[in-house]
Amino acid sequence: MDLKPHRKIIHVDMDAFYASVEQMDNPELRGKPLAVGGGGERGVVAAASYEARKFGVRSAMSGAQAKRNCPDLIFVKPRFSRYKEISGQIREIFHEYTDLVEPLSLDEAYLDVTQNKANIPSASIIATAIRRKIFEKVGLAASAGISNSKFVAKIASDVNKPNGQKTIAPEEVEAFLEELPIEKFFGIGKVTAGKMYLLGIFTGKDLKSKSLEFLKNHFKSSGEHYYHVVRGNHHSDVKPNRIQKSVAAEHTFVKNLTSEIYMMERLETIATELENRLKKSKVAGKTITLKIKYSDFTLQTRSKTLAYFIKDKDILLQTVRELLYQDALKDSVRLLGISVSNLNNTDHKNEKVIDVQLKFEF
Repeated sequence: MDLKPHRKIIHVDMDAFYASVEQMDNPELRGKPLAVGGGGERGVVAAASYEARKFGVRSAMSGAQAKRNCPDLIFVKPRFSRYKEISGQIREIFHEYTDLVEPLSLDEAYLDVTQNKANIPSASIIATAIRRKIFEKVGLAASAGISNSKFVAKIASDVNKPNGQKTIAPEEVEAFLEELPIEKFFGIGKVTAGKMYLLGIFTGKDLKSKSLEFLKNHFKSSGEHYYHVVRGNHHSDVKPNRIQKSVAAEHTFVKNLTSEIYMMERLETIATELENRLKKSKVAGKTITLKIKYSDFTLQTRSKTLAYFIKDKDILLQTVRELLYQDALKDSVRLLGISVSNLNNTDHKNEKVIDVQLKFEF
């Protein structure tokens, strides 16, 4: 097995982060089923406490369904400025041990502690110390996974949740992955797992038995990825300065939209917000994507790549209008979003950005 020697990676994942912050700040909510998000007709659960998860309440679930699952569920509005503040405190703790910290979101990050500031040889001991310090200084519980790759550490952090950790030593990686249910593999969602079931793939061992050609035939470019990760061959570095790949803005509507005219009115507001985000991030992009979520929750995206970088609202709207009218809508729409990718923050920093206030007739 082609393993990178002496590599020690920790994946730290905060337990029910948003919900735990709300329970910490409001003692009356502790021990009660709690959902962060909207409980109304169009509300969506952003996070659920472990008390709520016992009733099947999950993130991305509609607020109405969550309330049916758990009639006593308490909804609170998200406070992202507070979550960002707490996240900053947690990252300061990470940096006490290593500067090789790769945040994935406000509540999770990879740490490479192969060489660390505390000169502690054991990554497991470091993970324990970090979790203890987070609890003492911040007041929240965290879980951790420890292994020789980001992929395995990510999976391992979920094994002993909440408030636990799991170490997978290099010599244990292949056996661990072979026994793992296929749906537990990071990056394999319900749809892909269902397809694998039909092919007789239920565990890592089943996946490992398939040839590279077989996996590429059935899963295209992802097939090669599955072939290597199940063998423990995943060596991507912890990247402290992750490059932003896209900027987006979206909105869920109180009532479904059925007219493209009304949709364009909403898209103008979304485009204005996106323009502000692009300028704040000091980036521009070439690829514009329109996101459409229908009333039955099915999702559709339509994209167009321009010949130049843009961040101007009017050009965004012109392109989004083309994408909206590109094909007939199959149903009423509950969410619209616009994203800009293929950004000029990598190899294209010196290319020209079109940033003029053009006027288009609609």
